[in-house]
Amino acid sequence: MTMPIGFDFQPRTRVIFGAGAVDRIGELARAIGTNALLVTDPGIVAAGHVERARRGLDAAGVSVTIFDRVRENPTTREVDQCLEVARAVRPELIIGLGGGSSMDTAKGCNFILTNGGRMQDYWGVGKATKPMLPLIAVPTTAGTGSECQSFALIADERMHQKMACGDPKAAPCVAILDPLLTVTQPRQVAASTGIDAVAHAVETAVTKKRNELSWLYSREAFRLTAGNLDYVFQQPDNLEARAAMQLGAAYAGTAIENSMLGAAHSAANPLTARFGVIHGQAVGIMLPHVVRFNARQPEVAAIYAELAKFAGLAAWSDRAEQAVKALIAQLESLLQTGRMPPSLSALNIPPSRLPKLAEEAAGQWTAQFNPRPIIASDFEAIYTAAL
Repeated sequence: MTMPIGFDFQPRTRVIFGAGAVDRIGELARAIGTNALLVTDPGIVAAGHVERARRGLDAAGVSVTIFDRVRENPTTREVDQCLEVARAVRPELIIGLGGGSSMDTAKGCNFILTNGGRMQDYWGVGKATKPMLPLIAVPTTAGTGSECQSFALIADERMHQKMACGDPKAAPCVAILDPLLTVTQPRQVAASTGIDAVAHAVETAVTKKRNELSWLYSREAFRLTAGNLDYVFQQPDNLEARAAMQLGAAYAGTAIENSMLGAAHSAANPLTARFGVIHGQAVGIMLPHVVRFNARQPEVAAIYAELAKFAGLAAWSDRAEQAVKALIAQLESLLQTGRMPPSLSALNIPPSRLPKLAEEAAGQWTAQFNPRPIIASDFEAIYTAAL
């Protein structure tokens, strides 16, 4: 029997979950202030979700200014544009409505609006010295789990380097999880964000920072996401599956907050920065190869095996090796049923670029939390396998 790994759990986000929960946005915002900045993207506006939120805020007597120019994989440019609007309206609270990009842009704006400087000043953890504005996060995807995290992932517009900027004060004070908001997702968005959520569950389960609490969230997140993403693909109107995915993504976000990520995300980020690969696609391609790499350590293979068994992918009597194979098979199957590119070759990534990608992957922040030590040559071998 092994000693349980200790933890220091400081939940910062009130989580409200259920169909129709977004209709409470007015009362929840009014409890904070009467002047809000809502950060979102054009797709969310077109889907009607912004208007629904606006009606709720108006009814509660909360004036709202809309910034709707968020792009996928936000950079310092989007943050600066949002900041310009925020400085003009001087909000009492910020609302991030949309996918992870909207919530990350809202957090990035919050950092600079309240603490000054540039986004680059907050790369790392705990760099904000002054209080930040209250943030309400309303995800319309089931993926990043940003609604339950204190990190914003923002790319440097000039250097194309993704910066993880984290601070306890940046965590949303409220997260509204309404699965009805996810029904309008295009299939490709549901696939890429859903696979990202699955990857979060798998990676957080084995990192060097994992602990007893993060394991509970990782395990349940994997059960919910890996077991329901196929249903979302096959039955897009299945609200039960949508709800399970959204809750699983939030659990995975909580796991990240208490455990961190690993080499699959380190390998994915350069693909996004250098070739514009959608984040969920990049992570989805790399994850099975990273699992194989990590599973060469018996203690890590045992964790992967338990994850697979808990989700019903393997029998409890199966050997660890069998269960890990079942886990990898499920990860590859989700890529296929999600109609995602199965390899780097399918994305036209030139083999000649692999050494540079590997060098950048080894320098990513999350690489240090991978359970098995990993260097540039290891990443190059993983990229080669993913071709």
